[in-house]
Amino acid sequence: MNGTDDGFSDAGVAPHFHGHRDRLRQRFREGGHAALQDYELLELLLFSPIRRADTKPVAKALIDRFGSFAEVLAAPPARLKEVRGVGDRVVDELKLAHAVAERFLRGQVRERTVLSSWSQVIDYVRTAMAFSDREEFRILFLDKKNALIADEVQQRGTVDHTPVYPREVMKRALELSASALILVHNHPSGDPTPSRADIEMTKQIAAIAGTLGIVLHDHIIVGRDGHASFRGLQLI
Repeated sequence: MNGTDDGFSDAGVAPHFHGHRDRLRQRFREGGHAALQDYELLELLLFSPIRRADTKPVAKALIDRFGSFAEVLAAPPARLKEVRGVGDRVVDELKLAHAVAERFLRGQVRERTVLSSWSQVIDYVRTAMAFSDREEFRILFLDKKNALIADEVQQRGTVDHTPVYPREVMKRALELSASALILVHNHPSGDPTPSRADIEMTKQIAAIAGTLGIVLHDHIIVGRDGHASFRGLQLI
């Protein structure tokens, strides 16, 4: 596209999308994110990395490809770049937005005892893991007051398997002087239903933890279609 770096044409005429950007910003100022559809919020995010072109086609293509605003932010960089108009600067902006959301939600979890902020815990782990294309196994280590000591990804696996070693989990819990644990992992398939292997692994960790005086509060599985709680399902 011909034009200058400020987005104006050589003739000094603003491209057609400039007025659209101004209107979209105004709607966001007046109504917040609730006033915008997913692709429109994504358009706003793309204003910075795509300064000299219309962001609407790229935003809509991303939503069409990945399904939702959240899934776009969480998509792997290589897959994002398969969408026309998406390069390194766009990927950086999307990954930054995802990191900001994850850091914000993690901060909310740290500010209070985990068991009294359960909805924030679910929001945080879903943002961090639900849309990943590989399985990850995360542990929330808690102190005697159920405040968060550490939040660590212990293992990363394949699309349908993550190796988990119960004794390594407990070794780390003892290193951190943790009094309680919450296990979390994701199902890239989208279905959070526990598998037989998930159930057996959880029972092993619970048994070892019990002998060491460490409480296993829950094992949460997250996916695109929601989450499952072992405690809620009476599996522990």
